[in-house]
Amino acid sequence: MSARVDRQFLILFTVMLTIAAGNTALQSVLPALGRSLGVADAAVAAAFSVSALLWVIAAPFWANRSDRSGRRAMILLGMAGFTISLLLCGVFLAAGINGWIGGTMAFALFIAGRLIYGALGAAAPPAVQALVAGSTTPAERTKALTLLASAFGLGTIMGPAIAPYLILGHVGTVEIGLAGPAFAGAIFGMFMLVAVWRILPDDRLPAARGHGTMSAYPSIGGGPTGATVAASIGRDALASEPVGYLDPRIRGWMIVGLVMGHAQAMTGQAIGFLVIDRLGLPPAEALQPTGLVLIMGSGAALLAQWGIIPLLDLKPRQLVLSGLALAAVGTVLTGFATSLYGIATAFALACLGFGFVRPGFTAGASLAVGPEAQGPVAGKVTSVNGASFVLGPSIGVGLYAANHALPYAIAGAGCALLIAYAWRVLR
Repeated sequence: MSARVDRQFLILFTVMLTIAAGNTALQSVLPALGRSLGVADAAVAAAFSVSALLWVIAAPFWANRSDRSGRRAMILLGMAGFTISLLLCGVFLAAGINGWIGGTMAFALFIAGRLIYGALGAAAPPAVQALVAGSTTPAERTKALTLLASAFGLGTIMGPAIAPYLILGHVGTVEIGLAGPAFAGAIFGMFMLVAVWRILPDDRLPAARGHGTMSAYPSIGGGPTGATVAASIGRDALASEPVGYLDPRIRGWMIVGLVMGHAQAMTGQAIGFLVIDRLGLPPAEALQPTGLVLIMGSGAALLAQWGIIPLLDLKPRQLVLSGLALAAVGTVLTGFATSLYGIATAFALACLGFGFVRPGFTAGASLAVGPEAQGPVAGKVTSVNGASFVLGPSIGVGLYAANHALPYAIAGAGCALLIAYAWRVLR
């Protein structure tokens, strides 16, 4: 790629990284923030479930719109939604922290701010994919899109890692405290808006090649799967054979992805509360331990996808079966761990297993159909990944309220039952 293209790619990579890191940084501190404001744990889960639902609904619309409108305009719209949402969320949370409004009202307004992110933030990733696909040669395209998809995975590590350092003190007489990650994310978003505006060319007409596809909701544990890469390679595969979720060729793979995704979303959303309660920490002191656990989990998932899987060269069915076994053991151990070391190690084992299953069910669904159905199947895989984070977090926190080990025990049992199903159905 030319120097100009390299410069543009760096901006696009940073856009994807900023979206993922900003979202997961806020997600990692929200359990502590909810506890400090005295709101129900279910409200914390609802904040992300609502935005994930809007993301899943809006993402296909923006993916199609990205092919008809200028890529740059869609990226600016997505980054504007990201920035405005985090800025409003920071203001509402700070108002609750400083006692200007009640904790419940602060979280209600926070959820309203998250709606902006869910509705508009999904506009950026499809446009970024389309711009990269349209500005690279066929020989470069797969490598570039794969590297671009890795930005979401890196963001899931960076977000929880930097979040504890963004907890600010007072600005004048106003306490920022746990609202710091929201304000920091908004500042980064503003920088990226300016960078996109100044560096990316104004492309009012759609690129001649390359396609923007919906991306799964960027969340802790929601690493890249490669589905968006397959769907972004070209248009021909997308305007082709329709494939339904219950198509016999992919039905088993879709069920595996949906059940596994909910198990991952349930356990990931409750982990912040588990760290607080099991270690007996005040909310403000739980941020670094929680961040450590999340970093180890995200790192284990990326290690599986970037290191272990290429080394072992396992087939999709083998990836699913071995990953589910690891996830079943890891989730159960997480639910009953009583020390930081135990929680972090067990959670990393669970995420390692999920890191095997995600690319396994993605590749399995892709291999189950011919070239003319690759685009529709990739879209189904991505939507299944996103749908898991709509109800999964609320289910997990609801079960956690009944018993702290319950979401992890149920997730482990679900993965164990899924092994029997996958053994019989997947080929």
